[in-house]
Amino acid sequence: MEHLKITVGPYTFIARLEKELAPKTCEAFCARLPFKSRFVHVRWSGEAVWAPLGDYQLGVEYENHTCHPSRGDVLFYIGGISETEIIMAYGSCSFASKVGALAGNHFLTIVEGQENLEKLGKDCLWKGAHDVVFEAYD
Repeated sequence: MEHLKITVGPYTFIARLEKELAPKTCEAFCARLPFKSRFVHVRWSGEAVWAPLGDYQLGVEYENHTCHPSRGDVLFYIGGISETEIIMAYGSCSFASKVGALAGNHFLTIVEGQENLEKLGKDCLWKGAHDVVFEAYD
């Protein structure tokens, strides 16, 4: 499998698995497909949506981690300083929490549907949470 399909409300995105840069995160996440949660707009990080996952453990350590995801990057934060989460940037983003900067494992990159990223972000900001499903694509 090289890609995942991400369905968020009315939007569909195709994301490339970053297997060379984050192999353990990709493997662990794919083992849990389909992965269902909810995206809400971020509180601290700028232009992004996130799925708060509480104390959920994926069983991986940091790899290919960043505090500055680009538009279309999807990160898995392994938890510790703040709760575990998935964050998807739709614009300018500096990944953080109320205690400061966080780094998440960049394990997916949106390759189809980028034209709807900003629409999704604005919908989450103004209309609230959207169900999200990550599933195998190819």
